[in-house]
Amino acid sequence: MAMLEIKDLEVYYGVIQAIKGISFQVDEGEIVALIGANGAGKTTILHTITGLIPSAAGTIHFEGQNITKTPGYKIVSMGMAHVPEGRRVFAQLSVLENLKLGAYTRNDKKEMEETLERIYKRFPRLEERKNQLSGTLSGGEQQMLAMGRALMSHPKLIVMDEPSMGLSPIYVNEIFDIIKEINDGGTTVLLVEQNAKKALSIAHKAYVLETGNIVLNGDAKELMNNDSVKKAYLSE
Repeated sequence: MAMLEIKDLEVYYGVIQAIKGISFQVDEGEIVALIGANGAGKTTILHTITGLIPSAAGTIHFEGQNITKTPGYKIVSMGMAHVPEGRRVFAQLSVLENLKLGAYTRNDKKEMEETLERIYKRFPRLEERKNQLSGTLSGGEQQMLAMGRALMSHPKLIVMDEPSMGLSPIYVNEIFDIIKEINDGGTTVLLVEQNAKKALSIAHKAYVLETGNIVLNGDAKELMNNDSVKKAYLSE
């Protein structure tokens, strides 16, 4: 079943058309990767899906509900969370304060505390540094915090934008292992990632974007062996 369905989506920045009538879907339980060069429109798609920027045409359905015109804060309470590019942690707040902000849509305090314990189990470093200012964490730790903060809302679908950007190879491997774990735990994942090789290695299916158009899509493992994908995105 399609958890997220995008049909004929168009997005403009002024007179420039960034997204040119694309359609795709994310089925429940999947990891779906959007790959493409810088400027292909990947981040714009995520911002439109999560209500941060408006679309000019097309529809976005989440669990059968039309959310095309729904504001971002309502989309979070419906069960979708966004891990933004560049982490965007609140640098002057502690790790714990950042995590609690992720649960602002939840009213059950006991349930929130239980979720926090699960986050600490998955990210032990966050518990070790819970009283530390978030701005003093390493890049990899900030990425874990951004992911933990999103998981605090107990999402059905988590949207991740460039989670490996700027990280050391050790952290990159760790972050992708965590994304796989999150998915294995029952959360559907829509992943935008510059590291196409890593993204395709954990995704179930993928869409290749070029200048606002989907030019290729299919099973992620098959795309990994596609000559044009190899040449454009997987060459060392």
